Amino acid sequence: MNDQGAPNGVHSQLGQSLKATRQARGLTLKQVAEQTGLALSTLSKVENGLMSLTYDKLLQLTAGLKMDIAELFNGAGNRAGRDRPVTARRSISRAGQGQVINTKFYTYIYQCTDLIGKRMVPILAEVRARSLEEFGPLLRHAGEEYFLVTSGSVEVHTEFYAPEILHEGDGIYLDSTMGHAYLNAGEQPAKGVCLCTSEAPDLYDQLRRIAAGNGRKDDDPPML
Repeated sequence: MNDQGAPNGVHSQLGQSLKATRQARGLTLKQVAEQTGLALSTLSKVENGLMSLTYDKLLQLTAGLKMDIAELFNGAGNRAGRDRPVTARRSISRAGQGQVINTKFYTYIYQCTDLIGKRMVPILAEVRARSLEEFGPLLRHAGEEYFLVTSGSVEVHTEFYAPEILHEGDGIYLDSTMGHAYLNAGEQPAKGVCLCTSEAPDLYDQLRRIAAGNGRKDDDPPML
């Protein structure tokens, strides 16, 4: 967030959150300024949606109020009309970074692993198996997923539909509880981005355990 450059919607959201938090604690703007060390004029502009705060000043504000950033954005005034509160979480995935898990059928590179309790898990995947005989039983797990082919060709097998060939730039959205398999359908390496989502707060840990167990014996239950 920039002091002046954030969109008006961001200004307004922060201002509403700050005002709701201040009023809930029975504080005046002057008292908030004294507790946080931020200028009274700055706080007034924030509350009126005229400016935002840098991340460092946002931390200074929440530290002075003895709260974390998530609590600030979960203020009563900001939650009106929302099914879920703002958490203000973010994570950046740099090229070449991620947790790598190799299996017989895929190489997974899990992204943004510094965030816990994610409802969506982004994965870079390389597809190696070229036939269902090689792949084994169709796999299934909780939630839904989207797979976007970024290079090569991928043949998608699902429990209730005929196989489909996806080429670079093609994508598929599917119910992950339905049996499914991704196969390499070309001569070159097949790669893609897979986004898995579920209401389960431990989705990342579940998928990681499933992927790590993908070198299972033939009599083990099917996994991811």
